[in-house]
Amino acid sequence: MTTMESFDLLQPYKIAEETFVIPWALEAPPVGHFPMNSMVIRGTEPVLVDTGAPAVRSQWLEAAWSVVDPLDVRWIFLTHDDRDHAGNLLAVLAECPNATLLTTWFSIGRMAEEWETPVNRCRFMTDGDTIDAGDRTLVAKRPPLYDNPTTRALFDPKANVLWAVDTFATNVPTPMPETAALSPDEFRDGQFFGGRLVSPWVALLDAQKFGAVVTDFQHLNAEVIAGCHCPVLRGAQISEAYDLLRQLPGIPPWAEFTQADLEPVDGGCRELGATGTTTPVGDVTAAVALQGCCPTAW
Repeated sequence: MTTMESFDLLQPYKIAEETFVIPWALEAPPVGHFPMNSMVIRGTEPVLVDTGAPAVRSQWLEAAWSVVDPLDVRWIFLTHDDRDHAGNLLAVLAECPNATLLTTWFSIGRMAEEWETPVNRCRFMTDGDTIDAGDRTLVAKRPPLYDNPTTRALFDPKANVLWAVDTFATNVPTPMPETAALSPDEFRDGQFFGGRLVSPWVALLDAQKFGAVVTDFQHLNAEVIAGCHCPVLRGAQISEAYDLLRQLPGIPPWAEFTQADLEPVDGGCRELGATGTTTPVGDVTAAVALQGCCPTAW
């Protein structure tokens, strides 16, 4: 386990009493990095909040079990079924035989495209539902922004921690534990970029109606906000993040990268492939993963 003074990816760090973030991040040229986090609430009935990405399965499991014994885990709160949140679900269920999966009917159906979720170990937890986790009562809440229709955030009133899922997503210049390390411009621009990236439909919304949804979410009055795609927010940055969130319907959609942006990387990766490394030419994921072959192209 790490501290915020010795921050390392896939090394859990404490963000509140009995609450830990498991940090990971992806390089995302040309915009820096994107956090890919999950969370553990230790408590008397330990809770895993999301299960990490399959790309780092063994490291993620090791990180999680450094915080809590898998036999002690009682709840697995799956915010939604995207791979960066549900990617290690079956492995976690296998190692946590005493845990109940907190999910939704639709998530089970969506995951059936790839695996069969053991329904006898599930409990449906939808917007507004609560769960008694022994020493705390946890609340599920639909967040203002999401990229999956099954998404629910999780609020822990005891620790005053909100897991905001994909709301407040941001790129960062380098992986970091808290948004306080960002400059004011980086913080603002990251909120505008991440929000439009994960929820491009926000540009279609009525600003007044969306603002009411944001205010309702803000009224949870969390003192600490964590999420899959953002460092931890605290203090004045929380209210600032909500203010920036309210502005999103009035901002033009983010312009995606085009084939013209990819071609320099594509060419560089062709050259890398010629040296003996196999890369699907034209595959954006491969190009991003191999950006080191042409670091100036982005």
